[in-house]
Amino acid sequence: MTVILTNGTLTVAVEPLGAELHSIKDRQGRELMTNADPAYWTGHAPILFPIIGAVQGDEYRVDGTTYPMAKHGFARRRKFTKVAHSDTFVRFELTDDEETRAVYPFAFMLHVEHRLEGATLHTEVTVTNSGDRDLPASIGFHPAFAWPLPYGRPRADHRMVFSNAEVGTVAAIADNGTIAAERRPDPVVDRVLTLTDDLFARDALVFDPVRSSWVRYGAEDGPQLRVDFPGMPKLGIWTKPGASFVCIEPWDGIADPEGFAGDIFDKPGINRVSPGQSHRAAMSVTLEG
Repeated sequence: MTVILTNGTLTVAVEPLGAELHSIKDRQGRELMTNADPAYWTGHAPILFPIIGAVQGDEYRVDGTTYPMAKHGFARRRKFTKVAHSDTFVRFELTDDEETRAVYPFAFMLHVEHRLEGATLHTEVTVTNSGDRDLPASIGFHPAFAWPLPYGRPRADHRMVFSNAEVGTVAAIADNGTIAAERRPDPVVDRVLTLTDDLFARDALVFDPVRSSWVRYGAEDGPQLRVDFPGMPKLGIWTKPGASFVCIEPWDGIADPEGFAGDIFDKPGINRVSPGQSHRAAMSVTLEG
């Protein structure tokens, strides 16, 4: 059953499937997220775990054994259990079972929390290693925001402002979804990314690394969304040309390099979580103006 959180400033809807945020509405009920048009993409804000992006050939290796793994992992397709809920807070839980162990042979507990505080929605994901051997994991966020936002400014006026200057190039995505050896020119100019469909003709922009800890999205002269992602080392920006959404995706991992054939613990962006220990990732979305 859909969980509704509200505090008089924002109202959000979260689904148990994937513990996925589906809606953020302002005080007047205007929708700030994607309309999930099936002509483009039906996602809203999936949680990416235990990998981000694609692995080479949709499979990976652990100690010489090969396992299948779909793009962005399996958490987004699993029903979570609601373990705590108030008017402004919800916590969901997913634990390993026979189905997860067939593709990911590790014991884990995954918590997803959504919390409203004023005009800000905080989301936190924590994976705990409940087994007796090291656990490989990446965590990512994939929220899709309305483009244009519902404040009367045209789509062409929307942009993103980065907190810091970026590195000069972004990663390129190969045809199979892995990270190509080539780099693309960074389209951010003086910390500003002007949004156009042409930017996404070759899939997502992948900032690896990202130097910023937040971006502000919207038209310069209207209400905007600030997305904070402290401690997240990578950022994806993505849409499909012509769609009425744009995704701002903080990640702590990344797709396989093209041709990668090593063990998952050698995969770039994988965190090694010791038995009994936890790994956390967080982001927040604030409506400004």
